[in-house]
Amino acid sequence: MVNLIVKNGGGAKYARPVTTREEYLALRNAPENTKNFHDAREGNERAKAAQVEFCYNDLLPDGVLKGCCHPSLTFAHDIDCGDEQEQMRVKEVLLGMKDEIGLLELSGSARYGLHAVCRRQEGKTIRECQYALSMATKTEYDTNARGLARVMFTGPATADNLFYLDDSIFEESLTIAESEKEFQLLKEREEQGLEEVPPEAKKANKHYRPWENPSHPNPLPKMGEGGAFFKGIPYTSIIAEYWRRTGGEPQEGERNVRLHKLAVNLRAICDNRKDLLMQVMPRFGLSDTELKTVVDSACKEPPKGISKLMQEIISSEEFATAHPEFDDPAQADSSVFMLHPSLRKALPVGLKESLVGVPESMHMPVLCGVLPICGAYADQMEVEYCDGNRHRLGLMSIIRGEQASNKSVVKTAVDVWKRQFDEEDALARKREEEWKERKKGRKANEKAPEDPKVLIRMVPVTVSCSTLLKRLKNANGHCIYSFGEELDTLRKTNGAGSWSSKYDIYRMSFDRGEWGQDYNSDQAESGVVRVAYNWTMLGTNGALRKCFKQDNIENGLSSRILVAEMPDSSFQKMPRFGRRSAEDETRIQEAVSRLRSVRGFVDTPRLRRAIGQWVEKKRVEAAKDIDLVKDTYRKRAAVIGFRCGVIFHLLSGDKTESKACLDFARTMAGYCLEQQMKVFGEALQNEFVNAQDECQRYGSNHTVFDQLPPAFTMDDLCALKKGHCRRQSMRMIVSRWLHDGWIVKTDARHWEKLKIEKSEV
Repeated sequence: MVNLIVKNGGGAKYARPVTTREEYLALRNAPENTKNFHDAREGNERAKAAQVEFCYNDLLPDGVLKGCCHPSLTFAHDIDCGDEQEQMRVKEVLLGMKDEIGLLELSGSARYGLHAVCRRQEGKTIRECQYALSMATKTEYDTNARGLARVMFTGPATADNLFYLDDSIFEESLTIAESEKEFQLLKEREEQGLEEVPPEAKKANKHYRPWENPSHPNPLPKMGEGGAFFKGIPYTSIIAEYWRRTGGEPQEGERNVRLHKLAVNLRAICDNRKDLLMQVMPRFGLSDTELKTVVDSACKEPPKGISKLMQEIISSEEFATAHPEFDDPAQADSSVFMLHPSLRKALPVGLKESLVGVPESMHMPVLCGVLPICGAYADQMEVEYCDGNRHRLGLMSIIRGEQASNKSVVKTAVDVWKRQFDEEDALARKREEEWKERKKGRKANEKAPEDPKVLIRMVPVTVSCSTLLKRLKNANGHCIYSFGEELDTLRKTNGAGSWSSKYDIYRMSFDRGEWGQDYNSDQAESGVVRVAYNWTMLGTNGALRKCFKQDNIENGLSSRILVAEMPDSSFQKMPRFGRRSAEDETRIQEAVSRLRSVRGFVDTPRLRRAIGQWVEKKRVEAAKDIDLVKDTYRKRAAVIGFRCGVIFHLLSGDKTESKACLDFARTMAGYCLEQQMKVFGEALQNEFVNAQDECQRYGSNHTVFDQLPPAFTMDDLCALKKGHCRRQSMRMIVSRWLHDGWIVKTDARHWEKLKIEKSEV
């Protein structure tokens, strides 16, 4: 429970509880407290001491602020940060592990530090919990600040200062009797030297930095790889299926009995670990103490193995159907790209729900399919790229796969995303049809009705250039979007030279370039527009090859396309798909509204730096291997990854870009580069790569540069490239190596390699 520290006229302090979020926020956001906070940031110590004080102790005795004898289930932890950048780093770490540490509140301090309030881990003293946090965040902690009456000066609860607040912080969890029993156990643990902290932590004078000693392990409990899972299956899914098979969730009057039975069934797959059971068990209004009683009772007897009911649940056909990501035959194919579990878990609203019911091996195609329409919705904002230019979120994706490779899973996701476009376009098309009817039915001497110039955002991929120009003229800066189920249909309808015209439009749309046409006729649309046109297309590999032949690969469209590959379904079992709930679809609509609400310039400095470092790393890799394909495609793959990262950031609603956002951008850039090289690489590199080496790429330890002897000649380089690279190109790359400081010229024919630091590569 939060206790407000009140000072009376004589200077003495007493505590009174704050039991609601509203009262708590009002106290922190009071004008005087806000002023004191900002004055304290300027170095005013009196202003710092005048801030509102809180003690986060759920059992603070009335009027007592000295050595409280009862252990609270919460504890406060002060973290000093050197600057705002360090504060941001530590904040991301704490928010990323909020479930493991039982985070209840996270706020900024007047000195750019952090105030963290957490639940004390069961059976652990405050010192043990503080040691664990210090190890996890690599920040020192005050060894003298472990009393229950720890007081914190708090600033305003604004979005840029209150980073997390859980309503359960206002609940009282223990009774005095319960806390006295717990106190005795912890006291004995401390007196017997059973605390899991190094001896020096008890002797240190105030400031302690445990992570500097590599022999000290991180004591935070492991809750399963990437979260609470049993062999890749979320416990939440297992519990949901358990309720379905046992008559539904408990009703009033049967809560404790039903929860006890659930705990008995779960304990075997939780390795009889009470801490894990406490994490995964549903509460249905139970306090921590009440749930602990249920768990203790369920774990009294030693486990007898997985119960028959639980065994049926985790292996049943029905369960596999409801949760298709755990019955995905394509996962056996190691060539299928899989999102990292931690990144998949961190996906923001909209993107996460897009993957519901989708096998893991198809997650990447679905994401690549919906990202262009996300960019189309966020068409009223711009962002600065790492080269200093302003960008819009122009994205085009092609989902490729053989016949019957389940490409329709992408369509199902896009259909949910485009509902708002469809609803608005239906009204606009109705107005346009009415105008056409009036124009058609007018009399010979009657003036034609005025064109309504309606905004239509969804156009078919087979739209004519003239109609597309009209739609773009009427869009008033908005982005047009198309979804095509068959790339081959597009190719066939763009015959007789029309494909090249559409091809130019697509290229211009990536950076909102100018395109237009001029006809001396009232029947044809004329004009020049900025092309804002995103699209997603599905197609077979054969159709993709026909659309992108060798003579037009170099025009630049191939590097502007985000290509995704469906998993190979040859001789595989039929995958199982689930369904999105109405709540999932509502969340996607919330994501659409969030994207549409963004206006103006959005600054993403961390994302710029991350992508700048990524593209430079790929430049070094390409230069060392004289890989002109990688050097060509890396540049726009970085742009595509950056724009995907911006969408992630907009959907997350965070003030600054999170680590997950940066990881997502790098993942998308890497996947885009890999697919572009795989699909278009042969046509672009056919001058110097033979067919049998089509998909071969040297690893970081086997590049051409690394294979050269310490002193080499141009003939050595030609021998490594097997004559498949022109001598002029090799001279150019040797010149680049020389400029980058990788080699030094010793005479007219010889060069010598210099030692390169790993950080440069």
